[in-house]
Amino acid sequence: MSDAQALRNAILAAPLESSSFGEEPQPGTLYVPRSHLKALRLNAQVVVGGRGVGKSFWTAALQTDALRNLLGSSAPELEGVEVRVGFANTEAIDRYPNADVFAHFMDQEGDPYDLWRAVVLRWVAERSRQPIPISSWQETVSWLKSESEAAARLMQQSRDWRGLILFDALDRTSNDWQRMDHIVRGLLRAVLWLKAFPALYAKVFLREDQAERTVFNFPDASKLTATKEELTWVRHDLHGLLWQRLINAAGTHGEHLRRLFQVDEHSGIWRLPEEMKRETEVQRTAFERLAGRWMGRDRRRGVPYTWSVSHLADGRGQTSPRSFLAAIRQAAEDSSERYPQHQVALHYESIKRGIQKASEIRVQEVAEEYPWVPDVLSELKGMNVPCDYTQVQSRWQARFPAGPQSIASDRLPAQHAERGWEGLRDDLQRLGLIETKRDGRIDMPDLYRVGFGLGRRGGVKPQLFNRDVPGR
Repeated sequence: MSDAQALRNAILAAPLESSSFGEEPQPGTLYVPRSHLKALRLNAQVVVGGRGVGKSFWTAALQTDALRNLLGSSAPELEGVEVRVGFANTEAIDRYPNADVFAHFMDQEGDPYDLWRAVVLRWVAERSRQPIPISSWQETVSWLKSESEAAARLMQQSRDWRGLILFDALDRTSNDWQRMDHIVRGLLRAVLWLKAFPALYAKVFLREDQAERTVFNFPDASKLTATKEELTWVRHDLHGLLWQRLINAAGTHGEHLRRLFQVDEHSGIWRLPEEMKRETEVQRTAFERLAGRWMGRDRRRGVPYTWSVSHLADGRGQTSPRSFLAAIRQAAEDSSERYPQHQVALHYESIKRGIQKASEIRVQEVAEEYPWVPDVLSELKGMNVPCDYTQVQSRWQARFPAGPQSIASDRLPAQHAERGWEGLRDDLQRLGLIETKRDGRIDMPDLYRVGFGLGRRGGVKPQLFNRDVPGR
């Protein structure tokens, strides 16, 4: 077997899947960008990030003693902290309400602030071994309201433990924006209430579109916004994450990848040297060993190290690790099938197909999050970008003559549809799906353009997979 084939097989054997549905992450997948260290601090009570940047990963990882221990001196204040989940993408009805409970509670004019405090009270009571009513969430709330002094004493008692409660996937609390805002606002008020009690901390993971809404419209909200941190990824951290996972591939695959540079072992986990966590010549050369020097036969086509990241950025210039890892894995699969004798592991044409696969995945994710988006953007299929906004608007008007408010959506519809097509355009831009250039033309990043079937002169071609856009 050639060296390129061995590296290709090693990439395919590495843990490059980045989605988290509550499962405990593998220790070898742990990589901490510098910006994330700030978000992991106990006093960072609001953490904001887009899809696939690590919100659910950290929710799962922080619950695990072994993974918190791996953070070591990077996050010393987490040592000895007991972690509880107060809401996540997996149901745990005894620990937190689900969407149906929220809907019924609010239909009865209940305040989500009280329901979230009930979540905290159940946690503290369980840890303190003090019985409180828990046969239903309404019963716990009723006890909180009717026995307010007992509830206060429970929260104010001295503790010999420190606790952190995490809240993630809050878009699952409701399919209606206004109701979800009310629920999230109630949670943030409850987090502010929790600040009064020593040794108890909360961390709320919010999507960017949630944080930009009215959820902070309450007295003293500035005490929380002052703690806000963002989960972001720069190019060298995406490459660092890739290599962290590659060197921890199972068996001889990991051994083969670790030969490319010096690595250290700690508690059975292989760790990257510092020079592989920064944009250094060592990091660039390592990726060149996998993907070659150029995105074609010469330098005019670009450099794989930078090209692979930049073509996965959204309209705000952000590339998620989920998209990057998916693209690399697809590139390895495609190279194995189409170019098995190529001199490097990842053929440049396969990297392009990796971008197309990542785009397809991201479009499917958008369809899950915002069902109205595919209906709108699929109307632009076949257009070339950049293009005049009037061309875009004319297609939308032809498909939805009654205006953007007529676009059906059973979950989180366009936020500003009442403002007409300009409001819809702003929503798409806020989500990073489109860009408005200085001359007013509309552009779309490759991450979405390819998946929605739009063209660009000289760009990555859409429709490699010959599949319809979701919603069409």
